Formats: sequence, structure tokens, C-alpha cells
Amino acid sequence: MTTPTVCQCLFALLITACTAASAQIAPPRTWPELKQAVQERTDSQRYPMTGFDSKEVAEILDRIQSLDRDEWARSWVKNGDLHMKQAQLLTASSPALAREAYMSAWRYYGFGAWPTQNTAEKKRAHALATSAFRAYANLASPAMEVVRIPFEGKEIIGYLQRPLGVDKPPLVITIGGLDSYKEFVVDQYGASYLKSKLAYLALDMPGTGESPVKIAPGVERLFSRVIDAMQNRTDIDPQRIGFQGGSWGGHWSVRMAYAEPVRLKAVVNWAGPVHTYFQREWQLKALGTREYLFDLFPARAAVYGVDTLEDFLAYGPKMSMKDSGALGKPSAPMLLVNGEKDTQVPIDDLYILLKQGAPKESWVNPEGGHIGRGKDWSDARIQNEVMVPWLARKLSR
Repeated sequence: MTTPTVCQCLFALLITACTAASAQIAPPRTWPELKQAVQERTDSQRYPMTGFDSKEVAEILDRIQSLDRDEWARSWVKNGDLHMKQAQLLTASSPALAREAYMSAWRYYGFGAWPTQNTAEKKRAHALATSAFRAYANLASPAMEVVRIPFEGKEIIGYLQRPLGVDKPPLVITIGGLDSYKEFVVDQYGASYLKSKLAYLALDMPGTGESPVKIAPGVERLFSRVIDAMQNRTDIDPQRIGFQGGSWGGHWSVRMAYAEPVRLKAVVNWAGPVHTYFQREWQLKALGTREYLFDLFPARAAVYGVDTLEDFLAYGPKMSMKDSGALGKPSAPMLLVNGEKDTQVPIDDLYILLKQGAPKESWVNPEGGHIGRGKDWSDARIQNEVMVPWLARKLSR
């Protein structure tokens, strides 16, 4: 008889708890199912596997025999090490090739830590990923600054990159989501801002990466502190600052639109939670979505700093923007983006926001899933053709 892994036991407990609550939660993927899903997403270059090599991923997956989180992390780290060594050998002789290799090292280390760092090996993978990305940042072109902003005895860490040939460009403060940290934002979306002559500052959302705080009502003050720091710089336009957040990060876009209705000139909420997402009924359904690869509950619980399902379900409603009464207050101009068939964040949250307070703009893919992605609309296409042009227009003089 095979002894169940820690991961399998956690999922079994989650399913038992949810069944008792009369929820219809799909069982987690078995290892063969997860292996197949990861490979399929790599082959089609779909989130979160954009930028990975299909053959290399197949080799990594072949070494893994179970859902054990540490086994998972070790296999991905092994390939991260290979790219890291290659990058170090190339740094002096070929910085451009070294830069690509450091980025590859970050991807493989980072996916070993994905979606949340809840074991020793996953924490090690995350530390290695951060180190690899810092090495990439040192070689980035245009130059990339690792920004450190003091905040309540800790520090906010981000990556600032400015377009070439613009003395004081507009700035977009851009944050990732539940499992797409600031490094992912740079990798996937940084070039799109620069192409439109926008500077950007990539940050982690609360509860993830190197953020100094967990999620709680009011911690959007962290991002107000960032605006303070950015407005004191002489290499960006302090009067043209926008904000974009993706997935869970979109929630902070909404909070910031209301917290900074004057200093922010354009805000994009890319599929962020507003109200329905935080309710018990939605979470008990959404925790079983197959849109997400694995460990969705541990990832969602970690950002609150809770461990049990009941604590998680009890905490969520505290974050409702509707119940807080904020939605009728003055806000910065907003663009709301998502897919009608999102199984992770309910499309109802977009409509709740759209129908209250100041007029807003929206883009909804009627056949799209989470963040609007679908057959004809990749994450990159939505970023490049919908959101960045809107930001560029709003932040123009």
C-alpha cells in the first residue's frame, strides 16, 4: 500500500471539509493529470508556462513521480542550476546571452517554488529564483533599478525600468497576482510598457514574494508610500502615474483608484476580486477550478496568513470593497478587464464595480476565462492591444 504524500493529504482534508459544507469541489489532479496539464500548457505557451522549453519541461516532469512538493521543487531547481551556471560563464564575455540565461534560470527556479512557498525546498527554490533575477536585472537593457523604499520598519522592493530616449516618462506602477510575482511582470509585460514609452515599477502584491505585509484592509497604504517615493524622483513625470494589477493584484488596483483619486491618472483592474469572490459560496465552488494547476487553496490561504479552510472563508468578507462602502466614492479613471467565463474571479465583480460610482471603461471577452484569456486572446495580446494603449492614452500630456 502506498503512503499518501503531504500534498495528497492536504487535498483530502480540503475536500472533506468542503463536502461537509455541501460544496461541489472537483478533486485535485492526480500526478499523471498534473504532468499532462503542465506539458500541454508548455507546448501551447499558456500561463504559467510561457517562456519554457517543451523538451526541457518534459525531462523535468519525467524525474517527478508524485505530488510531493519537495520532489517537485528539487526537479525544477536542477534545471535552474544548469541555466545559472551557463549565465555565470557568459556574464563577462557575452552579457546579452548571459541575460537570457539568467532569465531562464529564474523561470525554472521560480516554477519550482510555484504557486506558494510552503515547504523547505520550495522556499529554497524561491530564494534561488530571486537571486537569478537580481543577476538578470544587473544586465538588463534598458537599465533596471532595484528600488528599495522604507515602509513601517521594513522595505518595499521593486524593479524600475525606464524607456530609452524619454527624460521624464509617465510611470505605471504594476503588480502581479497570487502567484505571478514582480519578476513575472517584468518578464511578460515589461517590454510592452517600454515600447509605448512608459516607465514601469513592478511590485509584489501583499502576501506574496518580497512584500513586507500580508493582505488586510488598509494595507493599500503601502502603494501610497510608493507614489510618495516616485513623485520625489526627477527621472519620471510625477503628474502622470498609473496603476495596473493583474488577477488578485487587480484588487489593489481598485483600492488604489479610491485611495488615490487625484494622484493616479489611470488605473487598470485586470480581473481583480471586488466582492463576490470573497464570499463563502464562491470560494467553495472556485477552489475546485481546473483553470488552476494545483495548490490553489494553499496559495490563497497563504496571502491571508491563515491555515485552515474555515479561517480562510471567515477572513475573505473583510476584503469586500462593496461592503466597505468605497464603491460610491470618487475614484481615478478605471479600465476593467476580464473574461465572462472566469472560474477563478467571478465576472460579477467586474459588473458590480462598473455599475457603481463614477463612469468606467471595460473590456470583457465573452468567451474568455480568467483575465479574459481565450482561444484568440492570449495574456500578451490583452496587455499589448487593450491595456497598454489605454494607459498610454490616459497618461499622455
